[in-house]
Amino acid sequence: MEPKRAIVAGAGVGGLSAALALSRAGFDARVYERAAALEEFGAGLQLTPNATRVLAKLGALDDVLEAATVPKAICVLRGSDDLLLARLPLKDAERRWGAPYVALHRADLQKALVRAAERHELIRFSLGSTITGVSISDDRVTVNLTGSAATADEADLLIGADGLLSRVRDFVAASPDDRPASTGRIAFRATIPSHLVEDRWTEARVVMRLGPDAHLVHYPLRKGSIVNVVAVIDESWRGGDSGRPWDGVADRPAIDRAFAAWSRSTRRLLAAASNWRAWPLYRRLSLGSFTLGPIALVGDAAHPMVPFLAQGAAQAIEDAGALETALSQIPDVREALASYSRARVRRATRVQSEALQQGRVYHLRGAMALARDAAMRLLGPRRLGGRYDWLYGA
Repeated sequence: MEPKRAIVAGAGVGGLSAALALSRAGFDARVYERAAALEEFGAGLQLTPNATRVLAKLGALDDVLEAATVPKAICVLRGSDDLLLARLPLKDAERRWGAPYVALHRADLQKALVRAAERHELIRFSLGSTITGVSISDDRVTVNLTGSAATADEADLLIGADGLLSRVRDFVAASPDDRPASTGRIAFRATIPSHLVEDRWTEARVVMRLGPDAHLVHYPLRKGSIVNVVAVIDESWRGGDSGRPWDGVADRPAIDRAFAAWSRSTRRLLAAASNWRAWPLYRRLSLGSFTLGPIALVGDAAHPMVPFLAQGAAQAIEDAGALETALSQIPDVREALASYSRARVRRATRVQSEALQQGRVYHLRGAMALARDAAMRLLGPRRLGGRYDWLYGA
């Protein structure tokens, strides 16, 4: 008996993780990716224990750890003077949460997932292929394609892992109100060769600095050879109209304005980065279901996340773990996907909401910022870690 077939739209973190899950559940998975090659893109990301635990289950964690940095702690500083507000040790992450906390370049994560996928003969890739339409007939789903692949394909199920602007989501959750909306914040990302920054910023730790209407995160990658930097600012720092929208090109004067009153070491770190890219941060409506018949959404297609809890990739990987569980236990595809949705909607929606709230806390100013800083200093490592048990230990 031949295995059931699955189509996966997108070969990002969510799509590759879903392909691994499908293969482990016995499905022949064809991954369609619109890019002509899986080239390096993006910057660093953090994988929290709730994600690495699933990667271990999917058989991909060893590949990921080969390229990852394991930070010793997360340190939160006051941006104006580098005062330590909080420190969360991560050395006992495996004992406390059952899996490690790691950081790595997004391209290295993608390569690790591809290596894991290539060990499964049921997973095949079609690059340079874009899904342009979806239809359901009886128990089958058909996709229309453009690019290097055939003009159409048919399978028992379809996984939409095609990101914020998902075409599959447009079919599953058709609504004129369901469009990406700006959060009013922009993430500027850069990587800096380690020899250009102070030695203390190459230590294996995640450093976060908080200030009015902005925050900064940085940590070393690739065995300490580079430092990944993410500066998130409110659009109010942009000033006048530059005559163009945010389009990926960094508005360096906006960065300089946002961090002008911060500590000297902050400004030196930012000055060492010569090539910034801008990512406007968006949100979409929360969905009551991630599925429609034989179609399921994962990752940003289902629940786009702002990065303030480091959960974008992590929640996509959690989706894959839930898919494997449902499809392995429930023979009927539609029932299995409905079970997957029930298992994921409440949690993913909570993480979306908590991440948005965390961003508001990070960007407080005046008396509210002083109160936040005082509260963080009083927490201590044990209570601070306890605030993340619901997320990392799930």
